[in-house]
Amino acid sequence: MKPRRNRAMATRELPPYPSRQLMILSLCRICEPIAFMSIFPYIYHMVKDFNFTEDESQISFYAGMVTSAFTFAEFSTSVFWGRLSDKVGRKPVLLMGMAGTGLSVLIFGFAPNLQVALFARALGGFLNGNIAVLQTTVGELVTVKEHQPRAYAVMPLVWCIGSIVGPMIGGALAKPVESLPSVFAPGSIWDRFPYLLPNVFSAVCVSLGVVIGILFLEETHAEKKLCRDRGRELGNHLLSLLPGRSEKSKGKLPAKDAEEQPLLVETESLPGYLTGKVSASPSSPSGVSQQEPIDLEGLKPVTRIFTKPVLTIIASYGILAFHTMVFDSLLPVFLSTNPPEHRTPPSLPFKFADGFGLDTRTIGVILSVQGIYSMVSTHFMFPLITEKLGPLRLFKLMSVLYPLLYFSTPYIVLLPESLRMASVYILVVWKCTFSTLAYPSNAILISNSAPTTLTLGTINGAAASTASLCRALGPIISGFLYSMGLESGYSILSWWITGLVTIVGAYIGLRIIEPRGRMDEKDDVEAAPEPQTSWDGVRASEGQTDREGTCLQRT
Repeated sequence: MKPRRNRAMATRELPPYPSRQLMILSLCRICEPIAFMSIFPYIYHMVKDFNFTEDESQISFYAGMVTSAFTFAEFSTSVFWGRLSDKVGRKPVLLMGMAGTGLSVLIFGFAPNLQVALFARALGGFLNGNIAVLQTTVGELVTVKEHQPRAYAVMPLVWCIGSIVGPMIGGALAKPVESLPSVFAPGSIWDRFPYLLPNVFSAVCVSLGVVIGILFLEETHAEKKLCRDRGRELGNHLLSLLPGRSEKSKGKLPAKDAEEQPLLVETESLPGYLTGKVSASPSSPSGVSQQEPIDLEGLKPVTRIFTKPVLTIIASYGILAFHTMVFDSLLPVFLSTNPPEHRTPPSLPFKFADGFGLDTRTIGVILSVQGIYSMVSTHFMFPLITEKLGPLRLFKLMSVLYPLLYFSTPYIVLLPESLRMASVYILVVWKCTFSTLAYPSNAILISNSAPTTLTLGTINGAAASTASLCRALGPIISGFLYSMGLESGYSILSWWITGLVTIVGAYIGLRIIEPRGRMDEKDDVEAAPEPQTSWDGVRASEGQTDREGTCLQRT
């Protein structure tokens, strides 16, 4: 059986890489990391300006609460949004999530106190469940394993770009009256709300993303993609007005190029769906392809979705989300913390308390460099290493090496002044390398573990919910431990406890096995001697609508 499968894999032609839709999905996605990351350079100073507490050691704790309010609320609604996307489609849920982000950042910019800031961040989390839906959409766009390393690096790459733009905008536009008094006059709205300007920028980015999504984003849900999409019809009409598009707009296929719709095709359906052959008949309404009779005898129902291997992968994802969120939220606080006025002699190697005392602009530059390097690492390093090691071995390697990062971080503040900034950038590169290799490899493992595409949304929803809860708890716990460490004189406290968490993650990561899932089922079907017919529709017929614009039902 296995040699036949290998021969089939070697001789079959790969379907086209879905570059166009991944690019459109990226343009929609980019607004969210910009909005999310833009607050990190100034959140410490924003909480301080609220005058909620006079104890500076508590500021990091409340800053962590503001950061985690979004992810905690997202945890409570991720499963709901995932299930809703199974009913109404991926595209409407993605657009609603983006709109919720836009509303929340505007409220956050006008926040006069800590309570309103917490409400705004929580509202954004409640209205946004796009993590699971995005992963499901990518999983439905990618139909073969050969495309996975390249495709699953796209969304992390987009996040990296947002990590560049977001901190730069947040650091540069916060308190504009102080940085650009000639443009933003004292006493204006920008003076009363000193953190409004970066959030207005984020809201504009979100609005552009919503417009792009409405006009050009395709639905990937196996059934809902058969429905008429008036937004895409308008987008195709606008594209037809561009120079060089007039010839294509005169054809009979307005949404697809003619070469993408052959008269007789062996279709490449979604992984987890059995494929078959279809033909476009002139006698069929609107030239819609007709399916052969459906044979369900060979299909085995999925009796259990959350098997032990699936739960192990999801648990490792949650731990990864926890400690990386701790790092992302704690590093700006660590860099913002002023050295103590009455410095006590350190009692090395464990007892010391210190900080860098950097301003928002400098921190924004550091976080932007982090984003630039992450972008390069994701685009070039991840696909190359994944092809050599595979996602499973790569994730296990990262799990084992992660503890070294957290046990080393607090000690860079003890270096000589001439080496401190260089050590910060080395630390950022170190962290980014690990993150850009660990996250996409885990995403591939989660996607491949789904028994069928019908269960992909459920598994991604559970994984996103777990990660959101861990991301919510990370800043709160680390902020509390960081404040406790400053008061007691142990700066290592929060970092080292997080390092212990990564040791637990390494133990779980080493126990991961990659179960046979939807991609393996697809390979088995392609290796079979006789093609089997589809029972969920095929790509040639999906996306077509009748003359009345109604949804085509499964035959």
